[in-house]
Amino acid sequence: MKASELRELNLEELGHKLADLTQELFNLRFQHATDQLENPMRLRQTKQDIARIKTVLRERQTTILRGTDET
Repeated sequence: MKASELRELNLEELGHKLADLTQELFNLRFQHATDQLENPMRLRQTKQDIARIKTVLRERQTTILRGTDET
């Protein structure tokens, strides 16, 4: 998922997407530990998506703290 797509989502949608990806990462790690993971690159992609969401959330937080709207 691209950062530009994430910036279009509201805080509630970002929170749900973050929770979903965190759960997916847990499941992928579990599959990896039991040698059932078919695509190991999915681990990396999920971690990157989580980082992108956290980055967008942090950008919004700093924008609110500064009192400016730079979206």
